[in-house]
Amino acid sequence: MPDWFDDDIFWKETAHKMFNARAWEMAPQQVADVLARTGLEPPIRVLDLPCGPGRHSLEFARAGYQVTGVDRTAQYLEEARQHAEEAGLSIEFVQADMRDFSRPESYDLAINLFTSFGYFEDQADDVKVLANFYASLRPGGVLVMDLMGKENLARVFRPRDWQEEEDGTLVLEERKVTRNWTWIENRWILVRDGQRRDFSLSHRLYSAAELEHLLALVGFDPIDFYGDLAGALYDHEARRLVAVAHK
Repeated sequence: MPDWFDDDIFWKETAHKMFNARAWEMAPQQVADVLARTGLEPPIRVLDLPCGPGRHSLEFARAGYQVTGVDRTAQYLEEARQHAEEAGLSIEFVQADMRDFSRPESYDLAINLFTSFGYFEDQADDVKVLANFYASLRPGGVLVMDLMGKENLARVFRPRDWQEEEDGTLVLEERKVTRNWTWIENRWILVRDGQRRDFSLSHRLYSAAELEHLLALVGFDPIDFYGDLAGALYDHEARRLVAVAHK
């Protein structure tokens, strides 16, 4: 069986949940927050990996940045290209696995947002991804990562809940923390138009200290942490784990 993240059906069926209208509306402010955390100004080159359907790539391009968006899902890249064409924006989109994509010293800023890290069973693959980011950045470049940290999850953890999406889809979620708080197993049940789809997904959980260790291991220094992209403190009230790692 393929890994869950290599299942195109999963990405197709869950797109309305992950990339709903609210997610698109938040993209401009999230890009502004990323830029505020780094202090970088155009002209610079941006790597958005994974880029999904391009919501952040589009906003960086609108702000005058040269952008490369990378994702493994062809459907998302096609949607991203269509959005860019409709907006009259020139963006390079590349289909690739994050474990394989590396362009030595090509970018000033790299972003990895929306808990898009830690999917792989072998932690050495996570290190490889970070090493690829490091290699792809120019000297002085910055990597910004945004994920649900272990500390955040421990405070708000719910074993199950449900919600109704804008299109009427009912989404039921079950969660279980395993492997001594290093991994989370998720089950999503989607019910739409009388049809039910079940998906399982899982990923590694990182604390700030654990993520800092891996980032330093591949060469990043200094590394700063925030509680959200807007720059809140990473404390007991932090909503997200945001790392700003410098090359």
